[in-house]
Amino acid sequence: YQHYQSQKSIIMKSKTTAGVLGILLGSVGGHYFYMGKTGKGVACLLTCWSGIPGIIGLVKGIQYLVMDENQFQTKLA
Repeated sequence: YQHYQSQKSIIMKSKTTAGVLGILLGSVGGHYFYMGKTGKGVACLLTCWSGIPGIIGLVKGIQYLVMDENQFQTKLA
């Protein structure tokens, strides 16, 4: 009998892709869906009419693009 430990698989995401999605599709939560944060993505979809998710997406997209790669990958965990 072998004991297997469950490990959380680490999936590397591109900070450039997340940044561009945040800037272009931030109003509908594109960057959140890409990063696996479905709840936040749905919240953006439900409130996209207000314009607030678009502003947040723009800011987040720029933050992702200027962020250090290690800091970005830590943010995903």
